[in-house]
Amino acid sequence: MFSKKGYKLTAIWISLSANFLLFIFKYIAGTKDGSIALIADAWHTLSDSVTSFIALIAVNLASKPADDEHPFGHGRAELIAALVIGVLLAMLGINFIREGIDRLIDHRIVEYSQLAIIVTISSIVVKELMAQFSFYAGRKTGSEVLRADGWHHRSDALSSIVVLAGIFTNHFFWWIDGVAGLIVSLMILNAARVVLKEAINPLLGERPDQNLIKKIKHICSKVSGTNIEPHHFHIHRYGMHTELTFHVRLDGDMSLSDAHELCKDIENKVREKLNVEATIHFDPL
Repeated sequence: MFSKKGYKLTAIWISLSANFLLFIFKYIAGTKDGSIALIADAWHTLSDSVTSFIALIAVNLASKPADDEHPFGHGRAELIAALVIGVLLAMLGINFIREGIDRLIDHRIVEYSQLAIIVTISSIVVKELMAQFSFYAGRKTGSEVLRADGWHHRSDALSSIVVLAGIFTNHFFWWIDGVAGLIVSLMILNAARVVLKEAINPLLGERPDQNLIKKIKHICSKVSGTNIEPHHFHIHRYGMHTELTFHVRLDGDMSLSDAHELCKDIENKVREKLNVEATIHFDPL
């Protein structure tokens, strides 16, 4: 079985290798046919290699243990890497929107070769398989950067489908290559939006998931034997490390020592069951 870091590194190395090979074949086919849609798709694929390299650096940095300067570890390096991936995707999408518009203005017609068809179909299959593995590895490890990489693969597979549709309808519509290029660009921009949203939310701060709150309340009731009304939840994620603070209401006549021991028991159970480091403030009734 892979470790969490093993899943991440495997997904990233597969991405780096496959994307570089796909880029070469797509770029050769796109240049040979003079297709802006296929060339855009090729650069989209190469950007996967660049972002996977960024992800590789981030995963290695994020796995470093906590130190004096970073007491909660380096897990947010992955979120920063996901931000970089999102920005690169957005820049790529904007660039190819310009290219697609120029192609339509110039009324350029493209004749696709057999190589373009083979390369595009192969890309669709390979990229979707890569997306599925990245999503799976992201779920197993809780890695935002792997999920970002998965969306990048998925957008590349979808853009190749658009290119393939353009290839088969090119004889009927002179403008199909330019339009396909624009559609690919919009898909790239949408992928950038998803990646940036998922990276920015944890950095800005987010509400705890309602399912997590429900589990915390259950643990509190089970450990204390009564309803101590957990409330005022705040969560802070640092990659695989999660800090949670919340308040509970305890009997005002309870000794400080007993209150401390109860809260410590709850914190230990939350760590054991949910892998979350909890800090509890108690309010006297």
